[in-house]
Amino acid sequence: MQKTQSQKIRDFLINNGVIIVMIVLVIYTGMTSKNFFTVNNFLNLFANMSYRLVIALGIAGCVITGGCDLSGGRMIGLGACIAGTLLQKIDYAGKFFPGMNPLPPLVALLVAMLICACFGAVTGWFIAYLSVPPFISTLAMMEIVYGLNMIYTNSTPLGGYTTAYTNFSTGKFLGLSWLIWIALLVAAITWFIFNMTRHGKYMYAIGGNVQAAEVAGVPVKKTLVIIYAKASAFFALAGFMIGAKAGGASVNTGLSYEMEAIAACALGGVSVTGGRGKVSSAFIGVAVLELLKVALQFLGMNANAQFIAIGIVIFIAISLDIRKYVAKK
Repeated sequence: MQKTQSQKIRDFLINNGVIIVMIVLVIYTGMTSKNFFTVNNFLNLFANMSYRLVIALGIAGCVITGGCDLSGGRMIGLGACIAGTLLQKIDYAGKFFPGMNPLPPLVALLVAMLICACFGAVTGWFIAYLSVPPFISTLAMMEIVYGLNMIYTNSTPLGGYTTAYTNFSTGKFLGLSWLIWIALLVAAITWFIFNMTRHGKYMYAIGGNVQAAEVAGVPVKKTLVIIYAKASAFFALAGFMIGAKAGGASVNTGLSYEMEAIAACALGGVSVTGGRGKVSSAFIGVAVLELLKVALQFLGMNANAQFIAIGIVIFIAISLDIRKYVAKK
């Protein structure tokens, strides 16, 4: 049955209602607040978006396959702490490894990403080969990683980072923070994986119909292990970025960031029912949530009440996503 023009407009407004409201809110905030539409404000916004986009891109693959990753926040903390312990100044009084020269930042990053990817691969193995639901498997890994990180760091906050590390946050190239360039590079790589590789096609096939994918010869188990390992590597990268920006880290770095990343994915168009989502979806979702936070701050909303507003947006976004799925059925 052909839809009328009014039905198309109505569906567009319903499906994109949250984003439209955010645009209106941003315009209103800019008109009523002097310093909202400034270069510095948006550069700070993009810097805050950078690591959140990396987290969302990591978790997007899990969501597209119809899963999730609740261990993301603790993986971020582990990645931040591993990198932090390897990148402290040699003369720092509270140095984690006394007498050890700090590693080059990229080497420390690779170490953190590799370790976290191994944990992610274990999670993916339980999901793929033992059919443990993603919710349970990642919940268990969340607790394991948190415990290991507390043992590793003795729950001690880290600091005293080398300038070479903190320069990832303070340094700029073509006027943009290195954090932003890292996020753009990760987005480009993820776009290539999603759209130009067999792995990407397998991922969408699994999310669309896992039984049909298996019949079609898709290596479902192997693909799931890779997806969760890749997600955890991205979480470690995000932890590295947060550590550089904050100049320190602790076991609670990244706490609950995975929830916001899942919400951002759903808000941007990554279907929580699986089989649908793009890199642009994660970007839009992260941008909307970050713009909402900044706009509410400029409008003087109570900091605690902002969580309520974000929760309402998440409710609406998920409800609209489920509505689209039911309509297609």
